Amino acid sequence: MHPSHLRIYYGPQEDRSALKVAQSEESSQRVSVPLGEILPLLVDAVQSRRTWLRDFEDEEVSISMDLYEVLLAYQHYRRPSA
Repeated sequence: MHPSHLRIYYGPQEDRSALKVAQSEESSQRVSVPLGEILPLLVDAVQSRRTWLRDFEDEEVSISMDLYEVLLAYQHYRRPSA
């Protein structure tokens, strides 16, 4: 009988190289990824009503000021008219 060889799977190599992992002073990890990489996954999770999203409702997300201003304008103009 051959001994089993177990390996840890870290995902596709191209995905790992796209991520920039940096240690903060509090030794918690932060990851910077392009919005285009995570947006389709988040949209699918919201549409599929994935329960794990509730675990992250209070998480803070850092975005650029430009994106923040665009989101505020979008929020304002998508309100239904009275």
